[in-house]
Amino acid sequence: MNFALTEEQLMVRDMVRKFAETEIKPIAAELDHTHRHPEEICRKLGEMGIMGVSVPTEYGGAGMDNVTYVLAMIEISKACASCGVIVSVNNTLYGHPVKTFGTHEQKLKFLKPVAGGEVEGCYALTEAGAGSDAAALRCKAELKGDKYIVNGTKVFITNGPVARYCVLAATTDLSLGYKGVINLIVDLKETPGFKVGKVKEKLGILASGTSELVFEDAEIPAANLLGKPGQGFQQMMAGLNAGRIGIGAQACGIGRACLEDALNYAKERVQFGKPIVSNQIIQFKLADMATQLDAAELLLLRAAWMEDQGMDFEMESAMSKYYASDVAMNAAIECVQIFGGYGYVKEYPAERHMRDAKICQIYEGTNEIQRVVVARKLLGQR
Repeated sequence: MNFALTEEQLMVRDMVRKFAETEIKPIAAELDHTHRHPEEICRKLGEMGIMGVSVPTEYGGAGMDNVTYVLAMIEISKACASCGVIVSVNNTLYGHPVKTFGTHEQKLKFLKPVAGGEVEGCYALTEAGAGSDAAALRCKAELKGDKYIVNGTKVFITNGPVARYCVLAATTDLSLGYKGVINLIVDLKETPGFKVGKVKEKLGILASGTSELVFEDAEIPAANLLGKPGQGFQQMMAGLNAGRIGIGAQACGIGRACLEDALNYAKERVQFGKPIVSNQIIQFKLADMATQLDAAELLLLRAAWMEDQGMDFEMESAMSKYYASDVAMNAAIECVQIFGGYGYVKEYPAERHMRDAKICQIYEGTNEIQRVVVARKLLGQR
């Protein structure tokens, strides 16, 4: 078994690491404090090909593999978790369904500008009554002539306040359940009947905007349908499988930041006449963090590699997402503990890591749902 990365993968990882260290990390605290969307970072990452890593170059992306995507996501998220999730949504929740199920014309119009980093995309799935139970959505799309008339409100939409384009999950017939789900590509700036709703005040990832998307008799061209009617739920699941790898990588990046910051602080902090890192209890905490993070990264790379090989990676994606996010949360708790009182104040990054880590256990399928996915695969159930 060969664990070595290719020259291209190493080159991209090192390029993104340098960019993250020099241009993202220095402004991460400011972004967190002001809740400012990092538009300049998004544009530069787009120029580097990172807003559409696995999207073919024909459609504005870098044309690379998903292993490379994971490596890039870890480095970005280590510097700033908010930037990480913006990149993740562009690449997977929005980018994956359009790349996989869109027509050539749809990709040129709706994927190329997002993959190229010119604008942001988002995926509008979650509703007030349809979170973990995604098939329970109530947003209605009624075909009238050459347009769908859409009514409904989406909640907790990452990139919602800033996105130009959206993949919208809706139902054509509530009585059909998941078989009635469709996905529509929406130009949010050119859609009558659409508006951005309430922008959420959150615990963490504060530079990543999260909002409601409100559709009131919104008119969306029928030509914007992804695939065929009735295929929406399968498209949704495929996109979430890919997205979970991105969130796992985000979590791993946060965990890496926790380990690095805790290690550096423990070397500098002197108590009882010696650095606290000389205490075995601190060493054990650091050793556990490093071991768990390595295991999480290996799970992520396996899932990404399986996706690249065209294999069924649903279980491996779920495993990597929930394990990496649990590990990141634990690393954040231990980081704050090693910092002590300084870990609880905003002049140090430990408290930000802790706030940012928590969401990784919740979005794109809670960790409880991920365990359900794994268990069903083990039992041979759908």
